[in-house]
Amino acid sequence: MRKIVFIMVIILLVALSQSIFAEEALGDVYVIPIKGEINRATYNFINTTLNDIVKSSPEAIIFEIDTYGGLIDETEKIKNLIMSLDIPTISFVNNKAESAGVLLTISSEKVVMANSSTIGSAETIPNTEKVLSMWRSFLRDVAQQRGRDSKIVEAMADKDIYIEGLSEKGKLVNLTSNEALKYGIADLIADNYEEILANFNIPYNSIVQIEENLELKFAKLLASSSISTLLITIGLVGLVIEVFTPGFGVGGIISIISFGLFFAGNIMAGNSQWTSLIIFVVGLILLVIEAISPGFGLPGISGIILIIVGIILAMGSLQLAVMSLSISIIFTAIITIILIKQGKRIEAFNKIVLSTKQEDEEGYVSSPLKIEYLNKEGIAASDLRPSGVIKIGEEKLDALSEGNYIPKGSQIKVIRVEGSKIIVRRM
Repeated sequence: MRKIVFIMVIILLVALSQSIFAEEALGDVYVIPIKGEINRATYNFINTTLNDIVKSSPEAIIFEIDTYGGLIDETEKIKNLIMSLDIPTISFVNNKAESAGVLLTISSEKVVMANSSTIGSAETIPNTEKVLSMWRSFLRDVAQQRGRDSKIVEAMADKDIYIEGLSEKGKLVNLTSNEALKYGIADLIADNYEEILANFNIPYNSIVQIEENLELKFAKLLASSSISTLLITIGLVGLVIEVFTPGFGVGGIISIISFGLFFAGNIMAGNSQWTSLIIFVVGLILLVIEAISPGFGLPGISGIILIIVGIILAMGSLQLAVMSLSISIIFTAIITIILIKQGKRIEAFNKIVLSTKQEDEEGYVSSPLKIEYLNKEGIAASDLRPSGVIKIGEEKLDALSEGNYIPKGSQIKVIRVEGSKIIVRRM
């Protein structure tokens, strides 16, 4: 009897140890957030995070998505990262997946929608035929690889695609969580990680939520298209105010801070290198040289070009940079016009624009005054038709008749003097 009990205890201990060992052998499930605007900072964050996570042999990775879209180039790179993983991947749309977020959502093996979440509205900006065709090919390719309905996914990007019973003509497809589940775009509706993992039968040790650090959040904020445009606008307006104001003042400080934040954010986000800032600073130096030099020439033109090039390189996207610069220049021009209408004057313009007025009251005249001839009498030395020559004493003078013809030899009298003009009347 003792032997039987002993054997049973041994078997129980072995089973228990194997169970504990199996639990310890399970990997973690990592949750990576994809939130806000998708830009270079987002890609750098996901790339670095995935490189660290893969080393720990995770059981699965959940990409928690809440985005209104972003840059196509960076979205494509993130899509490639997700699809290259040999680990089970799940996209969890926890609010919205719009525009570029659609591509990232369907890149995972499984798609989960939170209650009240939406997916769709993936139209590109600008919506040119070339860009849209490329974007549709990205969506179609991923949808086919992941077994999703490619036509529905493409209809999220192209309003010309009509799906009876699902979309309206001329409208982009945008699905609720229930609709996404119904049409096979989503595999599950759930509101927490445990429910998701249980549904897909994924065992795990623990759930590790990755958080974006403050540096990344700061970089993403400053590198976003809207904030970048705002900073460029404030920087340019600051420059205009500084030009209008003698000496170095508030405008210059505002401009330096705005452009400093603009370049810092984009460099931190990985959109550019220090080269863009150096080019921009050289452009500013050339403008300063132009401001202290007479006229407007090569330094000024070169400075403007280098400033524009620096801003474009900093944003890492020609399309986005041109759009942001256009908006900023329009606002800056409006503010400049308002300042000029309010009576401000740009000091530097005085070198190329003649703004000085010569007033009679200040003693400035184009020719000597002839007021001393007023009421003097003489004779017409020539016919006045109405201009001619008169003689007062021994002096001959150019004169104008009051309007009537005055023949030569007639007696005249000076009735008015207007600057250098002598107006006479026949006596």
